[in-house]
Amino acid sequence: MYADFFVFFVSLCPFSVPIPKQVSEQISDIAYELHRLSTLTGKSFVRQLELITQYKGFIPIEGESSIFHIGMEQDKDYQSLIDAARKAVDQGYSVYILPNPRNCRTADFIFKKKSSYTMYDLKTVSGKGSVGTQLLDSIGQSNRVLLNITSDYNARLLAADIRTYFESNRQAVEVLLFKGKKTISVNRYAVQSPLFHKQFRKKYEK
Repeated sequence: MYADFFVFFVSLCPFSVPIPKQVSEQISDIAYELHRLSTLTGKSFVRQLELITQYKGFIPIEGESSIFHIGMEQDKDYQSLIDAARKAVDQGYSVYILPNPRNCRTADFIFKKKSSYTMYDLKTVSGKGSVGTQLLDSIGQSNRVLLNITSDYNARLLAADIRTYFESNRQAVEVLLFKGKKTISVNRYAVQSPLFHKQFRKKYEK
């Protein structure tokens, strides 16, 4: 069953470079479990995240603390993933980088802190291009998005982009921002406040 799903999975989502046979087998084993996430909600979803992090194919990344992966040196976005993962570790998380073949609707990370498990799709903001487009692109991958901001993106525009994302995606739960050593979490309740723009800009520009 896993093997059949993996053949279908890879045919839709070709890897950017050839991957070793052992890594292919490991991803084959975990691919079905990742796929199951789309059918689960609530406690069942969180339990599935926990089960995925316990998969034996995850190994620590050499030279890093609390970051685990499955052959992700092959990924073209490897450095962006590591940069964001390091910031999450600084916030007390253990980070699991998920197999994420290009052109697939899959998330990038599972964050673990004590008994809490959350899954995020990573969007790196490195220029002045529209963050709104990146947020909308994440729909279908995860209901939580991590924005790793490495440029001086306008706070007013960013607040508007985040509000539009929540308005466009009824399943959205959180947008988490890493900006330098600063962490900002925005949920649906926050964006519904008439004071959201003012409060967000105060945190962002602080």
